[in-house]
Amino acid sequence: MDINNTLSIMILLRLVSSFIEMGAAFLMYYFKNVTTAIKINAILGLVGPLILILVTFIGLIEISNKLELKNLLLIAAGVVLIIIGTRN
Repeated sequence: MDINNTLSIMILLRLVSSFIEMGAAFLMYYFKNVTTAIKINAILGLVGPLILILVTFIGLIEISNKLELKNLLLIAAGVVLIIIGTRN
């Protein structure tokens, strides 16, 4: 199975994101304080959407020549709606 560079970058970004999440969980356990855990969770609230946007953007660049402009705009609108819908 051949994995191209774009897919490798997307996979790597998702792995980095998961390591950040695991690190945050360990920090929450280490500090054993709800206030600190909420602060850590707030930082994760920024990291998650940034990774989502970045991975989606990289994927869209790769397939942009295969999709019509309206489909690219629909995908971009979907990502924006996800971000808006998950904001507190």
